[in-house]
Amino acid sequence: MSRLDRFFEITARGSTVATELRGGLVTFIAMAYIIVLNPIILSGTADVEGHQLGFAQVSAVTSLAAGVMTIAFAVIARLPFAFAAGLGINSFLASSVVGSLTWPEAMGLVVINGLIIVAMAASGVRKMVFDAVPMQLKLAITAGIGLFILFIGLVNAGFVGSTGSPSPPIGLGAHGAGSINSVPTVVFVVTLLVTGVLIARNVRGGILIGLVIGTVIAVVVESVLHLGPATEHPGGWALSVPALSGSPLALPDLTLLGDVSFTGFGRIGVIAALMLVFTLVFTNFFDAMGTFTGLSRQAGLADRDGNFPRLQSALVVEGAGAVVGGLASASSNTVFVESGSGIGEGARTGLASITTGLLFLAAMFLTPIAAIVPSEVAAAALVVVGAMMASHLRDINLSDFSVALPVVLTVAVMPLSYSIANGIGVGFISWVVVRSAAGKAREISPLLWLVAFGFLLFFVRGWIDSLLSG
Repeated sequence: MSRLDRFFEITARGSTVATELRGGLVTFIAMAYIIVLNPIILSGTADVEGHQLGFAQVSAVTSLAAGVMTIAFAVIARLPFAFAAGLGINSFLASSVVGSLTWPEAMGLVVINGLIIVAMAASGVRKMVFDAVPMQLKLAITAGIGLFILFIGLVNAGFVGSTGSPSPPIGLGAHGAGSINSVPTVVFVVTLLVTGVLIARNVRGGILIGLVIGTVIAVVVESVLHLGPATEHPGGWALSVPALSGSPLALPDLTLLGDVSFTGFGRIGVIAALMLVFTLVFTNFFDAMGTFTGLSRQAGLADRDGNFPRLQSALVVEGAGAVVGGLASASSNTVFVESGSGIGEGARTGLASITTGLLFLAAMFLTPIAAIVPSEVAAAALVVVGAMMASHLRDINLSDFSVALPVVLTVAVMPLSYSIANGIGVGFISWVVVRSAAGKAREISPLLWLVAFGFLLFFVRGWIDSLLSG
């Protein structure tokens, strides 16, 4: 145990083995929905040749890639951050890439994207960009991610939803109906209040206890009311039904491993393929940078400049997650903001991530058990953690409007556009423009100007692509 303690610096970071194990479990519970959601996204769309990925196959490789990358990150970076298929990129692949490419070709672009990010991290370019970001924006990124997590939780729980109309675009309840209109959402509210009370009273393990209580309530509710999935019964559970049916064991189908092709450049042309890679790199690069910033500050591991232990190694491993995810056909794997749930439970070291990674590997065989926690219950933990992270706004002096505007835009755009990268980009662009106009141009790193210009291209990439294709 002493060797384990020294390797992960458990005592030095003010933690214990029990706390790390509990934190790793909470992170897994908060992330387990990806085992169901990633297959729904990737297997629900046919590629340019009409081929679709199998749900069970994607679920298996999703668990495998998440487990392997989380454990690798835990051993190399020794931080309590877990990995899984990034939601932004898997949606982008399904909605914008496979309409013109096959799934193997799309995963080939993901691999190329990962290799580029690894090269940038290994060469030090990625850390240079990280260091060029002013502290006010780093704090804003942390708070913005907090509100983003909170918003994800509210949407996943059906507490808020799209109205489908221009005004208001979002309303209370599923589909913006204007009221709470489903039993699973009520279960979310109860779980959130119970967890909130436990945290407010400083109960050790409050998040985990809240999740367990919420899951038990959900299982009881389902056994009595038989709500079923929302896809079949309005008012049902969003992703997974909290009930065990059939055998809890299932052998994983790993036939998608290595099903990758690099012939996409020939199919759609070099320029079009490069535009897709550019989008993948920007999304991967800055989503991860923002998440690292937010989680390291939440864990109390960041110094006054926002750097955290083994930053260089962490950036390299994160890039490798895209390579591994692409080779596994699970989509790019990246650090997950839901790791904040485990950090909120007290996790401070890579031992927590070892726990999470092993649970992901076990989930390949225990998918029915892993899916028993409904997303409505897990959403309560996300809202609690989001509130914790949003509190970092208190450390920013907003009396200077040249600071206030970029900070507020960063924080607001993340949840409203459902993208960490979008919030960072808007923050960077507004920072260099407004601060320069306010006479602070000499304080801005030239690299930040370059990145801001890159984001400008990123935001108008659709228009550029239409001009090139026309």
